[in-house]
Amino acid sequence: MDVGDVVWSSKWVASLRAVGSAQGLRSVRSAWRRHRADAVALPRQGATRARVPGAAQGAEPEPGGGVVRFARSSLRVRVAAGGAVFCGWDGAGPEPSYALAGGVPEVDERAVLEPDTDGGWRVVSERVLVTVSRHGTVEFRTPGGVVLRRDLPPRWWEAPGGQAATGAAGAGRWMQRSEVAADARFFGLGGRAAGPRLRDGEYRLWNTDPGGSFEPGDDPLYITMPVQLVVADAGTHLAFHDNTWDGRVRLWEGEEGAGSGHDRPGRCEVRMDGGPLRSWVLVGTPARVLGGWAALTGGAAVPPAWALGYQHARWGFGTEQEVRRVAAGYRERGLALSALHLDIDHFRGHRVFTVDRERFADLPGLAEELRAQGTRLVSIVDPAVKAEPGLAVYDAGVRAGAFVKDARGREVRGEVWPGESVYPDFTDPKVRSWWGGLYEERLAQGFAGFWHDMNEPVSFAAFGDPTLPRSARHALEGRGGDHREAHNVYGMQMARAGYEGLCALRPGERPFTFSRSGWAGMQRYGGTWSGDVATGWPGLRASLALVLGLGLCGVPYSGPDVGGFTGSPSPELYLRWFQLGSYLPLFRTHAAIAAGRREPWEFGAEVLEHARAALRERERLLPYFMTLAHLAHRTGAPYVRPVWWRSPEDRALRDCEDAFLLGDALLVAPVLERGADRRAVRLPRGRWYDTATGRAYEGPGQVLLDAPLSRVPVLARAGAVIPVAGAEGGVELEVWAPAPGRTGSGVLVPDAGDGWEQPPVVRFSTRWREGVVEVEREGAAEVGHRVRLLGG
Repeated sequence: MDVGDVVWSSKWVASLRAVGSAQGLRSVRSAWRRHRADAVALPRQGATRARVPGAAQGAEPEPGGGVVRFARSSLRVRVAAGGAVFCGWDGAGPEPSYALAGGVPEVDERAVLEPDTDGGWRVVSERVLVTVSRHGTVEFRTPGGVVLRRDLPPRWWEAPGGQAATGAAGAGRWMQRSEVAADARFFGLGGRAAGPRLRDGEYRLWNTDPGGSFEPGDDPLYITMPVQLVVADAGTHLAFHDNTWDGRVRLWEGEEGAGSGHDRPGRCEVRMDGGPLRSWVLVGTPARVLGGWAALTGGAAVPPAWALGYQHARWGFGTEQEVRRVAAGYRERGLALSALHLDIDHFRGHRVFTVDRERFADLPGLAEELRAQGTRLVSIVDPAVKAEPGLAVYDAGVRAGAFVKDARGREVRGEVWPGESVYPDFTDPKVRSWWGGLYEERLAQGFAGFWHDMNEPVSFAAFGDPTLPRSARHALEGRGGDHREAHNVYGMQMARAGYEGLCALRPGERPFTFSRSGWAGMQRYGGTWSGDVATGWPGLRASLALVLGLGLCGVPYSGPDVGGFTGSPSPELYLRWFQLGSYLPLFRTHAAIAAGRREPWEFGAEVLEHARAALRERERLLPYFMTLAHLAHRTGAPYVRPVWWRSPEDRALRDCEDAFLLGDALLVAPVLERGADRRAVRLPRGRWYDTATGRAYEGPGQVLLDAPLSRVPVLARAGAVIPVAGAEGGVELEVWAPAPGRTGSGVLVPDAGDGWEQPPVVRFSTRWREGVVEVEREGAAEVGHRVRLLGG
């Protein structure tokens, strides 16, 4: 047992107290079973030989680029039509890949491979210049020749028996070091509790349930992705290593004028335990880079309109009567409630796709009753199925051959909430189809949305890694392989199974699904949430870091457990968390079974009054949120953006982590510290209006704004046109006057319902003309919406 095992032991012993000593003992047995399975089935890592590419020996042009051959390896460089650059070593191609949407993108026929001056080669294209040195260093440059990223020659360690790490199923390890500009800042790598800017340190690429709860220092968490977004003065680029194996990323920020006056570049080291060495790089503005990433990995699913409203969840709604009581509490106090979420306690003995009929005698009736009041029911869905002959889901899965097997062909069993359980193999298309069909039972119960949990996947373990044995066998779309390759995409493929199943069962409706675990491309199947963030001010700060970081990885719909998952927040902490959540895509309160209540009225009259104001503002902004959802799907731009989004060259903004842009129009500065009633806000360039006072401020710069308990500072960009809900229904346009001599703009994407219609983007422009602010709609003489002018 190593140090890591000891850490896991203490966390899981603490987290399993709630389920009793019997399950705790079974978790010990499960851990030993996993340990023995891997000891038998996986080869021991002994001394291995390292190799590097060696000297270049020639090159062969191909459409969009070509192949450069070295003494001991080869490198394929290919530029896609949208400007993304693929690099594959050792014969690795773009597919098979779980990240890509719609297959390999078409190549840029204009990109050409040609000799370079130093004996290397270069690929010239419109948006990026790629140079390959004679020893295997790969540089990505702007069209003007400025280096954005330098990948040094990789190094491989051959697997036992001399097998090299070639192809998606290769077992050899590899490492690649890279350099970026001295002023560059790193973002991304999935959901990280500290950030969104990633400091010097090591980050693991292995989706992990941290056990109970987490704070900013905990890493890794539920969603890890080998996606780096790097922002520097010279430009922004995204680097994605398309490899699902366990790995580690080590980052060192650069320093300008280091040592003897020379810049020290920023550095990155990626180490993977196996799989192919292949990557994609995109360059340009942040908007262009995220747009290219969305084109490569798929547009984000647009949630139904109701899923952009406020939602309430709890582990511990014991009965239908409790659910009705909570819903009535919101209704009686005039608080809008879009959805109520039922956790595992509504299942029969925690068995997925079942209902405890004693406590929920008429779930369809309850769902219909709540829906008539404007509130949907959302069901948790866990992947683990209790290994119980006679249980319909288990028996059907056995007949379908759906469950993950070990190297001997036996079911892999783990310990989860229902007890000893088995796990569907979501990397098998037939299993995904079977699992997707099971949601018919959930729809019949009246559920309108689905919350995928515990899908890292988790198997309770008293020591070691709380997941399946690494030797467990998976289909991997027919290629075959083990859990080392399948682990990080397990949750994403569960989300895929649910999303595609719901599309087949209800083809006229957009599904609402969100998943605790996932990987690059998961946005195609819905969103995510923070997971079990600890109650406390550090947890509040981590909530914002996670949403911002995931958005920069292409996952725009997310949010935290408002109030934190554990403990009992103080009234002030709860209110500040509620205010932050009201400006995030997924606005949901949630708590553990032993934690304090999360209904706004439980914290006193003052908190209730201020929470009501935050909720009303969220309802007013719903047309804007719907617009941002459609734009995220079409352009890749997240709803919640870092303040440097339009000004990445502003270094002070690159270090700002306590505020964010909601779309392009609003700057939100949440209160993240106890007792604060004022806070400093750093402004991007341009004029900004305090939406509470109407006062104008000029950026770039920093201002000190009031932040009473009743609200958090929110500023509107001068010239912005924001679609909001009208007081008498319909959509109004809230227009903030442009600065003198300047123009402004805004967009509206009206949502016709919860179906698949793609409404047109309506664009607006604003300008001063003869002392009056004019609002024009693109291609039309009249606006067609009520306009309210503010500022100026």
